[in-house]
Amino acid sequence: MSLQEIQTRIENACLAAGRARDACTLIAVSKVQPNERVQAVLEAGHRVFGENRVQEAQGKWPDFKARFEGVELHLIGPLQTNKARAAVELFDVIHTVDRSKLARTLARLADEMGTCPDIFVQVNTGDESQKAGVSVDDADALVAECRDLGLPLKGLMCIPPVGEAAALHFALLAKIAARNDLKGLSMGMSGDFEDAIAQGATHVRVGSAIFGARDYG
Repeated sequence: MSLQEIQTRIENACLAAGRARDACTLIAVSKVQPNERVQAVLEAGHRVFGENRVQEAQGKWPDFKARFEGVELHLIGPLQTNKARAAVELFDVIHTVDRSKLARTLARLADEMGTCPDIFVQVNTGDESQKAGVSVDDADALVAECRDLGLPLKGLMCIPPVGEAAALHFALLAKIAARNDLKGLSMGMSGDFEDAIAQGATHVRVGSAIFGARDYG
């Protein structure tokens, strides 16, 4: 599949849901992808990318950002507090704020550095012990704390459990966002992004369907 095919499917899903054609942003997930594949997508005109690890992004994106104007970089993997400063320096959006300690660290860095990426609170909608994300029961409290800290909170993010109906988790995330007056919904990946768009996704995260299979070597 190609970048253009994914973009067309996103547009069609938006139209089918009665939403504006540009209501959803495609995040091209470039983690563990060779630089030549990433460069080809940049040369095709795409500018919004997602990475899972701060260290990998540090080795890849400063050069690409210098060469390609308008790149917007999203952190979509778990963030350790000891990597928060580097994340603030490199990323435009952080999708994985999932605990009070991280929120407070980002707020302190924002005061110190005079800048802060937009943030999403990650919700563990499936209550999976091995997965990052604030619990559904604690999501409202973390949202409130992020706002009290003055963080630029834009929305919520989730990764549904494998083997469960993703649409149910997307609907749950949308419900939590609505009651907290949040517009951003980061949800949906290569296999289910059209379902996510039907439930109101504003950002979908698609990797291998654009770049090809990852080689973890």
